[in-house]
Amino acid sequence: MENFIKDQTEKLKEIMSNLGYETDNVTLVVSSRKDLGDYQYNGVMPLAKKYIKNPREIADEIVSKMKESSDYSNVNVAGPGFINISFSKELLCSYMTEIQKDFEINLGDKKRKKIVIDYGGPNVAKTLHVGHLRSANIGEALKRLTKELGCEVIADVHLGDWGRQMGLVILELKRRFPDWSYFDENYKGEYPNEFSITNQDLESLYPIASQKAKEDELYLDEAREITTKLQNKEKGYYALWQKIVEISTKEIKKTYEDLNISFDLWEGESDADKYIPDVIQRLKDKGLLYETDGALAVDVSEPGDKVNIPPLLVIKSNGSVSYETTDLATLWGRMKNFNPDEVWYVVDKRQELHFTQVFRAARKSGIVKEHVKLEFIGFGTMNGKDGKPFKTRDGGVMTLSNLVDVVKNETVKRLNPNIKENEKDEISNIIKVATIKYADLLSNRATDYIFDPEKFSDMNGKTGTYLLYSTIRIKSLLNKAKEQNLEIGPINTIVNEYDNEVVLNLLQMPMVLEESYKDKTLNEIAEYLFKLTNSYNNFYEANRILTESDEAIRSSWLGLSENVLKTNTKLIDILGIEIPKKM
Repeated sequence: MENFIKDQTEKLKEIMSNLGYETDNVTLVVSSRKDLGDYQYNGVMPLAKKYIKNPREIADEIVSKMKESSDYSNVNVAGPGFINISFSKELLCSYMTEIQKDFEINLGDKKRKKIVIDYGGPNVAKTLHVGHLRSANIGEALKRLTKELGCEVIADVHLGDWGRQMGLVILELKRRFPDWSYFDENYKGEYPNEFSITNQDLESLYPIASQKAKEDELYLDEAREITTKLQNKEKGYYALWQKIVEISTKEIKKTYEDLNISFDLWEGESDADKYIPDVIQRLKDKGLLYETDGALAVDVSEPGDKVNIPPLLVIKSNGSVSYETTDLATLWGRMKNFNPDEVWYVVDKRQELHFTQVFRAARKSGIVKEHVKLEFIGFGTMNGKDGKPFKTRDGGVMTLSNLVDVVKNETVKRLNPNIKENEKDEISNIIKVATIKYADLLSNRATDYIFDPEKFSDMNGKTGTYLLYSTIRIKSLLNKAKEQNLEIGPINTIVNEYDNEVVLNLLQMPMVLEESYKDKTLNEIAEYLFKLTNSYNNFYEANRILTESDEAIRSSWLGLSENVLKTNTKLIDILGIEIPKKM
């Protein structure tokens, strides 16, 4: 059995085809006029134009045939030819019971693709800030969604672990600890296993080194020299770099794990280094490289460009490779190692020009074949109440750990006072993650949004906290039913407007997942979760489910509750959120 809307769309296509009409673009949409029907078919006007007929006449023909089927409780034509459809309660109940037996049928079509998703992108030895949340959070949810839809997904954190930033950090360590064996060119022994520098120490070094480089040209020159030595893998510098990466990555992993974010690959820019000679040779062989002011570049402009697309810089005038070249080399490695159907980049929308250049160079050079889809998935910024990028009270950049602490303080206030002290910390940790992640995914990915810790921690309204509380309540209801040996399902009746609305909302899930996948956004799922949960809560408040005297109705309501619980649990997991046992 296919998902309900797809199944009913195919039946409508069959009716229209038998009447002699084309069925290329037949779509059922949720009705904006509930008094006329639950769904609409709005494609009659194009048919009227094609077949040179009155649209109302065509609509009446289609409706006349539809009325011969017992699938519909009401079919009517409004205006010049809008077809309104309400499905029979028997059909809806039958499908709800099928979902109860096999939840997978309500998830939609499987995609069967191999996709590499590049998200996260934290820099080694630098503090994670709120911007890193968006990339990792959106990327993680997209990974979970695409896996749910049948794709093979390879998630890569793509660490910033190469280049001048590392040279700056190592230089500052050299200035402070000149006697370290790492800096002794004549040292022949093994480098120490123990390292006295912590991740917190490393994070404090880069801002200092960066400022010094801006003020002191000699300092900057020395950092460049160290960067070159590192990239040439000179023994001491390379060994020190490995230690820095090990310490920093361990902390980054812990932070992401706390936010239910994980990766299949913990690779970085350094892992692409070995492919750079191949990339440069490919660009030469294709005749794409040209010299400009002592540097080498590739022209990536195309006829019809409405804005100027600058050349992609491959090798700088000082002989070092560019960030763009590193991304081309990363793509080379991904094609070689995984041969994916698609590669997605979940990054700040301000990097769109960079990826336009990289994608075009990858196509022109043949590094990426034409059938492989490259997709830039840009996102906006998280802002404070003042509409500016989220900062601490003293005006500094808000780190990710600071944000988590702020939200946790808000969520603790809202916990049930009867929860034991030894459970509060665990539960508040789950809720704080839900609060942050749901708020972040609720807004359209491409837009900036305002994050208000107090507002998004509220038990009421469109919040992660509200979803968790409501889902726990459904689970509690079903547990009580089991304790009382009450039958759960089959769903054999729709009694009132409240359970009817829940049923109709459940039917929308495949369309929501499809839309989310197509647009690479999660706000559709976040909005849908709230809509479904809110309709269930209205149903819950309007009916005495456990004490309903009619066993058939009670059983049906409990079966419906089970379907909502399964749906909420699945979608909350796709958003990368856990559900606590209580709150």
